[in-house]
Amino acid sequence: MADTLRLAAAQLSMAESVEENLGRAEEAVLRAARLGAKVVLLPELFAYRYFPQREDEAWFSWAHPVEGHPYLGRFGDLARRLGLVLPVSFFERAGQAYFNSLALLGPEGLLGVYRKAHIPDGPGYEEKFYFAGGDRGFPCWETPFGRIGTAICWDQWFPEAARCMALQGADLLLYPTAIGSEPEEAGELDTRAMWRLAMLGHAVSNSCYLAAANRVGQEGAAIFYGNSFIADPKGTVLAEASSEAEVIFADLDLAWARRFRAGMGFFRDRRPELYAPLLTLDGRGGSAK
Repeated sequence: MADTLRLAAAQLSMAESVEENLGRAEEAVLRAARLGAKVVLLPELFAYRYFPQREDEAWFSWAHPVEGHPYLGRFGDLARRLGLVLPVSFFERAGQAYFNSLALLGPEGLLGVYRKAHIPDGPGYEEKFYFAGGDRGFPCWETPFGRIGTAICWDQWFPEAARCMALQGADLLLYPTAIGSEPEEAGELDTRAMWRLAMLGHAVSNSCYLAAANRVGQEGAAIFYGNSFIADPKGTVLAEASSEAEVIFADLDLAWARRFRAGMGFFRDRRPELYAPLLTLDGRGGSAK
């Protein structure tokens, strides 16, 4: 198990052309590898402009199964050739179901697939039209560079998701993201500070390293604000991006984080037997009390 790791998060702007977007992502991965990164995080659904801004049946044609996928193999080859771990976000078709998914690609091949569990539904973020809720929980994978947990965008607002991955021994929590302006509340609601605070809380409460890679630029009515970042278990931001396309880096001391996590005692002092309300929607599980 690795004790140190150079992590990169690639913040990208998206073009109309899928091939151009794939090329931008590949270029970012190659640059990160040249500078020593062993894990490179790309944004959510980076192959496309953010299509869930509106409901359009035509976009379902862009979903593909994992086997024979049109670009997962390309990034799998890149991961093998460069000796990297690449979490790759994609639009998955599985039978008659459609998912917002992530393939974790490593030097030895595909480590597994995560399906986004929490699906937003609101003005400018019409994801429930396209995606079913994920059915695979919140996995954590052993990689050559530590244990990695992955979730996707809206998942990042839910502390339960981060805790599930941390309980499985995650050294690092990774969140590919597409977050920006709220078209119906322009000038009234700017989520970037809330977003970062929520994520830093996950890092602190679970004593884990954490990274988010966002897209940037205007796409239709949405303006994606970037501000991708990498944080340590104390909630210190180690690297942060601006509102431009760029790649950020941080050197992570996983051995130190494991000692720090054990010493903080958050997992020692948990009381799972008292957390039953978390298994219900209303906090009571239908009880009339």
